[in-house]
Amino acid sequence: MRHGKKVNHLGRTASHRKAMLANMASSLILHKRITTTLAKAKALRTYVEPIITKSKNDTTHSRRTVFAYLQDKEVVTILFREIAEKVANRPGGYTRIIKLNNRLGDNAEMALIELVDYNTVYGKDAEVKEEKKTTRRGRSKATAAPKAAEAKAEVAEEVAPAEEAPATEEPKGE
Repeated sequence: MRHGKKVNHLGRTASHRKAMLANMASSLILHKRITTTLAKAKALRTYVEPIITKSKNDTTHSRRTVFAYLQDKEVVTILFREIAEKVANRPGGYTRIIKLNNRLGDNAEMALIELVDYNTVYGKDAEVKEEKKTTRRGRSKATAAPKAAEAKAEVAEEVAPAEEAPATEEPKGE
């Protein structure tokens, strides 16, 4: 029976799983987002979030503890300098998992895991765009009248130059 055993083994030995998660965590910290399978992304989230929490406290002991997990000096410095500043006031939840389409070769569930504070898809710009209210026909009430006037002006501009310009090309084949 499997009572109380919550670790997803991912079909790997303990040493392989440890090395894979360390490499994936290093890639996530370097690139701020990676694409992987959904199971690996969920396992990586439980692996990397305590490491990011430990990076908030910049002491020699916490640096050595994080280095024991990641085994990459440059990644540790990036984590403690850049990422720790951004997540300083966030109480956990440093990563976001977004499900993607299944992989073509084996139909595996794919996911994008990213650091929340380094996103480009979601953010303040996206929130401003969502505040616009639309009618049932799909137009915004505030912009419906000006857009109609602009459309009429554009049609008038297109018709006027067409009437003024004479046809310079002669028909071919006649």
